[in-house]
Amino acid sequence: MNLLTRRRFLAASAATGAFAALGRSPRMLGEAPDAEDFDFVFFTDTHLQPELDAAKGCDMAFKKMRGLDAAFAIQGGDHIFDALGVPKARSLSLFDMYDKTQQDLGLKVYHAIGNHDVVGVYKESGMAPSDPLYGKKYYRDHIGKTYYSFDAKGVRFIVLDSIFITPDRHYEGRIDEDQLAWLKAELAGVAAATPVIVVSHIPLVTAYVDYNDEVVASNARPHQLSVANTNQIFPLFHGHNVLGVLQGHTHVNERVEWQGVPYITSGAVSGNWWHGTHLGSAEGYTVVSVRGGRLTTRYETYGFKSVEPRNT
Repeated sequence: MNLLTRRRFLAASAATGAFAALGRSPRMLGEAPDAEDFDFVFFTDTHLQPELDAAKGCDMAFKKMRGLDAAFAIQGGDHIFDALGVPKARSLSLFDMYDKTQQDLGLKVYHAIGNHDVVGVYKESGMAPSDPLYGKKYYRDHIGKTYYSFDAKGVRFIVLDSIFITPDRHYEGRIDEDQLAWLKAELAGVAAATPVIVVSHIPLVTAYVDYNDEVVASNARPHQLSVANTNQIFPLFHGHNVLGVLQGHTHVNERVEWQGVPYITSGAVSGNWWHGTHLGSAEGYTVVSVRGGRLTTRYETYGFKSVEPRNT
């Protein structure tokens, strides 16, 4: 063993001993570093509108969130109520109203698209598919990409677009083929040890249909309460360190675990669409904590009182 080789051997041995003293193994080449400990806010279904004191409620929620020691926030979709079936002027005014109200939050915000954020899809909106703002165009131009990833504190965040526009001008929960290919490539480029958190407006996994027979019975269209092709997504998670999937859409506070991954649906900032509580979930948001590479959540309310309560 020459002098240079001996020095390298001793340096490697010293490093291994230091890791052993800490109860850890030295990292293999290409393995991800540990995630930092941090908190962030996941809030969803604000359904901002001038009616029902919704702007006041959002303002109350944002100001309370601002008092948290949060690194950033993620908005889980359905920013406004509603863009799907109203005239274009109404949709644009609601997005402008949301933008002004969110300024009270004072945090960096990442966004997911919700079904009510898609402009003019229903025929009653009076918009033609040829309109330059039809569908997701306005959202992309004024809020951002509908699916993307970002890194924060050693965690890879993957934000999905779960809103699929059907040929008959409606929507369903679905991850389209282009996005599936993107997701596969995205995860393939992530080290196996890297913590991953996924966001989807429409739930990938939920028990909602099992305890809300009324909504299920009244919903004549399939695949609107959960993503239709989740079985194509499950295999992509295998071999990856998925800490959890954050979801919205159903306005309930719920946690379902499948194949070791928690699927956490947050109650809505708007509660029962600004009419009180929905299936016991009051108006609120979710605080997400990452500690020691693990994800935990707590649901917080903010004291809003509906002017027209219809609690469910």
